[in-house]
Amino acid sequence: MKKIIAMLLALAMAFGLVACGGAEAPAATEAPAADAPAAEAPAAADFKVGAVYINSKNDTAGYTFAHHNGITTAMKELGLDPATQLVIVDEVPEDKEQVLSAIDTLVGEGANIIFGISFGYIDAMEEAAAEYTDVIFSHGTGYKSNETNFNNYFGRAYQARYLAGIAAGMKSLEMGNNNIGYVAAYGTEYAETASGINGFALGVQAVNPNATVFVKNLGAWADEVNESAFAVELIDSFGCGVISQHCDSAQPQIAAENAGVFGCGYNSDMTPDAPKAHLTAAIWNWNVYYRTAMEAAMNCGTADKFVETMGTPAYYGGLAEGFVDVSPLSENCAAGTAEAIEAVKALIISGEWDVFSGTKLEIAADGTVTKVDAPLVDNAGNEIVAAGGASVEDGVITGTMNYFVAGVQEA
Repeated sequence: MKKIIAMLLALAMAFGLVACGGAEAPAATEAPAADAPAAEAPAAADFKVGAVYINSKNDTAGYTFAHHNGITTAMKELGLDPATQLVIVDEVPEDKEQVLSAIDTLVGEGANIIFGISFGYIDAMEEAAAEYTDVIFSHGTGYKSNETNFNNYFGRAYQARYLAGIAAGMKSLEMGNNNIGYVAAYGTEYAETASGINGFALGVQAVNPNATVFVKNLGAWADEVNESAFAVELIDSFGCGVISQHCDSAQPQIAAENAGVFGCGYNSDMTPDAPKAHLTAAIWNWNVYYRTAMEAAMNCGTADKFVETMGTPAYYGGLAEGFVDVSPLSENCAAGTAEAIEAVKALIISGEWDVFSGTKLEIAADGTVTKVDAPLVDNAGNEIVAAGGASVEDGVITGTMNYFVAGVQEA
């Protein structure tokens, strides 16, 4: 049955997609050129996007919310209608058979490209890409790909984490409290979580070199009960005055507000969830990637040309691409926060400086930024980058950063 579905889908795609040309797809609001192929108009009308979500598509904050908002925003930018051209299977756990079943459903609904947003979907996405060769598969936060119809995408979240760390450090100085808490899905098991924690801690230390970041490890990407409970423990047992997070919901921010302290969220702006506590959040503008991928899918014509059209099997954007950022600063932020963040953002976007280099930033209370050559050291005292050295390689940030920097302590 799967093979029959795939054959039918191949025929549909042959008639429904434009020829692979490498140029950007015309915006849906533009009139086609007089000599444009007749197939271009129905291509957009017939194009279908599939998505597998780990949480509910109706979430109002957090990880799945940010992805869903990114997909629907990108579709609208391209003139696609999410109401009729987006097919979703949500609340799918990181279980291979359940992910494969969700993918079968999306293929049966005629999806031309399928996005899987959770790290644990990786093996199922790889297997499905080999089976459904006429469908494009794009996997978020992973590392596997092929040369034809399967890629992965992620970004330099550590850059946005650093900026959020500045806000946390500024607030810690204002409060006279050097203890900052961090509710993490995982710790050094994954480079994704370790690099985010390290980036945040370095941002904190640029402002408050006496600060310690205490990390509580959930052992799961999403666990709303413990996300709240761990935040409370960090506040009550470690005296943390600011709570940051790498987990899917706004529960740590709500716990911070209930305790009368402050916080930095993740994935989406969490100020509406905790207006008296939230400072800013490291956020993803997922639509930047989703629009790029959808355009490539519509341009390439056949799924086996997708990776070639994208130009890379792994998308890795950052502040410079507008893929990551921080949410608007709330009125809870300390004076000088906005000035410091804008100055550091400019350094990163220009390529003049990056987070994990042998040059640290020293940020004054008024937001003035000074660069100083200093080694990057882990919390065991090992030198990672010599003073003045270049930033660690991307492969380390995404794959082998299995350590915490100095100033980070497991709680």
